[in-house]
Amino acid sequence: MTAEARGAGARQDSAADGERPLNIALLTYKGNPFCGGQGVYVRHLSRELARLGHRVEVIGSQPYPVLDEGADHRDRLSLTELPSLDLYRQPDPFRTPGRGEYRDWIDALEVATMWTGGFPEPLTFSLRARRHLRARRGEFDVVHDNQTLGYGLLGDVGAPLVTTIHHPITVDRQLELDAAQGWQRRYSVRRWYAFTRMQKRVARRLPSVLTVSGTSRQEIVDHLGVSRDRVHVVHIGADTDLFSPDPSVPVVPGRIVTTSSADVPLKGLVFLVEALAKVRTERPDAHLVVVGNRPSEGPVAQAVEHYGLEGAVDFVKGISDAELVGLVRSAEVACVPSLYEGFSLPAAEAMATATPLVATTGGAIPEVAGRDGETCLAVAPGDAGALAAALVRLLGDPELRVRLGRAGRARVLERFTWARAAEGTVSHYRDAMDRSASTPPGRAVAPHAPATLATEQFAASDPESRATC
Repeated sequence: MTAEARGAGARQDSAADGERPLNIALLTYKGNPFCGGQGVYVRHLSRELARLGHRVEVIGSQPYPVLDEGADHRDRLSLTELPSLDLYRQPDPFRTPGRGEYRDWIDALEVATMWTGGFPEPLTFSLRARRHLRARRGEFDVVHDNQTLGYGLLGDVGAPLVTTIHHPITVDRQLELDAAQGWQRRYSVRRWYAFTRMQKRVARRLPSVLTVSGTSRQEIVDHLGVSRDRVHVVHIGADTDLFSPDPSVPVVPGRIVTTSSADVPLKGLVFLVEALAKVRTERPDAHLVVVGNRPSEGPVAQAVEHYGLEGAVDFVKGISDAELVGLVRSAEVACVPSLYEGFSLPAAEAMATATPLVATTGGAIPEVAGRDGETCLAVAPGDAGALAAALVRLLGDPELRVRLGRAGRARVLERFTWARAAEGTVSHYRDAMDRSASTPPGRAVAPHAPATLATEQFAASDPESRATC
């Protein structure tokens, strides 16, 4: 179908807000919906945007997004693959591509950055995305970037740009540096996170930034230097039809469930393992199920071995949505032990199933989980003793579990659903389009820092960015 035909078809009917439907390009440089929040965000937001009557084309790189193409919106939702060299794929991460795999200078940049210890994907995806979008100028009403923050997205990408920043990756960087032992490890962390310098520069030039919580908004202002008036909060949420209570699912005594997609300090899993050892002195049946990869080495693996918890900690990965929901429903307690979260989808999803929650107060988690004793039990991040005490209390009090579970679901239904997130996002799309339409020709959309052609080409010409972003 031609761009003209698509555009004409999209404008025949009104969207849910009474305005004309939009053609949306939704970019994601990583789209795996089973590992990490960015893929989950793209999957659910794209579905709800399509249900509102808009046409959404997700443009992504490996691991490619998985879209929910339901019967009610299948013709309005599509995926365009924009392949990288997939240098971190399993089972051969950090691989060296064969000579025949190179297609252009962006591929060479991607490999060179990896060889020098950097993480290239945000930069190289942004460069490929710019080329792709410019070739399709006029097909989209708005371009929505999901935290790529690469140099390629500065300047003209063929449509007004809206960017989601879930939270500044500088937070992850600092937590990993704090936990790093030895100068070699610290050097490696700095090299890997060198792309955050690019993301800071790009973020300051963006005309419209969406984020998922008030906490993230403040940190975007503080860490990235973005003007407060250009950062807007649109809460995300849980799929409350999928994540719902089901009394027919038997609850397993002593079961604690958590989600941890990676063995990184940010997730605080090592403190939950230590807490479990303390809990089992009072509740020998207590055990932990972690939705995520089992680490073969590192702090979590060492803690499991140190406390003799090999039979009390299980890791599951690659499970379906239905299996994940069933697992959360089967738990007596769900736990979010993170030192920091920009939002915390696992908290919202557990609460949506009416599974009682123990959560830290790290980052934006209190915005989601609510008040201690009302919708959850809240503890300070990094305090294994406090975490253990809260888990023992909740495991031992059935009435408290029921009360917190019911209150938690009510909170999610009221505040944190994907339908609400899509409605709020569309409002900001239309604002961005209005601003773009009122911008005089030749003037940059982003205030304070015009994006000239020289700025756009910075990634290709600046030695520091080429080696580290």
